[in-house]
Amino acid sequence: MTLLGCSVALAVPGPALADPRDDKRRIDAEVAKATAMLESATARAQAAARQYAEATAAIPGAELRVAEARKRVAAAETAAEEARREVRVAQSALDVANARLGRSEVQVALAQERLGSLAAAAYKGSGVTTLRVLIEAGSPTNLADRLGYLNSIADHQQSALDRVAAARAEAKVAGDAALAARRRADQARQAAERALAATRAQRASVERAALDLAALATARKAALEVAAQERSASLARYEQLKRESAQIEAELRAWEAQQRQRGATPGPVLRPGARLLMPVQGWKSSDFGMRYDPFYRVWQLHAGVDIAAGGGQPIYAAADGRVLRAGWNGGYGNYTCIYHGQYNGSSMVTCYAHQSRMLVSTGQSVRRGTVIGRVGTTGASTGNHLHFEVRIGGRPVQPLNWLPTCLC
Repeated sequence: MTLLGCSVALAVPGPALADPRDDKRRIDAEVAKATAMLESATARAQAAARQYAEATAAIPGAELRVAEARKRVAAAETAAEEARREVRVAQSALDVANARLGRSEVQVALAQERLGSLAAAAYKGSGVTTLRVLIEAGSPTNLADRLGYLNSIADHQQSALDRVAAARAEAKVAGDAALAARRRADQARQAAERALAATRAQRASVERAALDLAALATARKAALEVAAQERSASLARYEQLKRESAQIEAELRAWEAQQRQRGATPGPVLRPGARLLMPVQGWKSSDFGMRYDPFYRVWQLHAGVDIAAGGGQPIYAAADGRVLRAGWNGGYGNYTCIYHGQYNGSSMVTCYAHQSRMLVSTGQSVRRGTVIGRVGTTGASTGNHLHFEVRIGGRPVQPLNWLPTCLC
């Protein structure tokens, strides 16, 4: 339940969280907060509030995903450029190796050709010719000259053989180098292709993240448009709830004054620090106090504490007392108030709103722990819960000061 207050500026969304689970919990919390905040607004305004809160809470995470995707694109582009550089280096090395291999193959061919020529000449001369050269020597000096000539021919033949062997060895080394260079070039090309594919994938992820962000912005804008359309009707409902709460306070004060005039027994005197029984088993979903409505830029007093619980769960009287009222009360739905005694000279009353069923009637005495109703979502409510109030002299006060600290 809420009361209308004053106007302030729209709150700024909180920071983004990297962990998707944390992001989801934060979004769920913001949606729950918005839902509770506008429980008194029109149904369309409530739906718009949920949409707006969900989009607003999701935008920081979406912006973070866009930024991270852009970083991945930059990294992928750097990797792709490095891969292209490696391709150029590898191709240059391959060109050098192929040129070296070509020169080596030419040297092999030349060496083989020279060796072939010498072999042919030796074949044509044959061993008989060589013997005749030695026999026909006319003197020892001539014989020595002819032996030197034959040795020179043999040396040329051996040199030709050595050049062929060396040329073939160089060709093998050059061929191995060319093969290794070709492998490196192929690997560099494959790495470049992978880097380019990664770049394309990261660019696609940026586009998807940007589209998600744009969709959230569109959803938030649409929610604000609906909220603007529902402003008059929602503020009128706020004013109505404000009047209803004020009327309850006035009725309780009037009843208190009437009791004094009649000299009726005021009931037990409640001491500071006294604790009430937890009226329902559940968890606190909304606090007591002033809270800000970002749609209509107003502060509202939430006059009680909301305890989320399953529909139909039992609601217990928080203390001994007498039922002052039990019936329908506008935005409060099915609403019961129980008088418990005096606190600092004023009446102390607990009230229970949004019940699906009321199990007590006005004037009935109840004991602490008596089942007085069932949890529901009647009146201005967006889900099953108990709206629990503590009123001193008709004025709502913080219920948590009276409840067990564990809320159990």
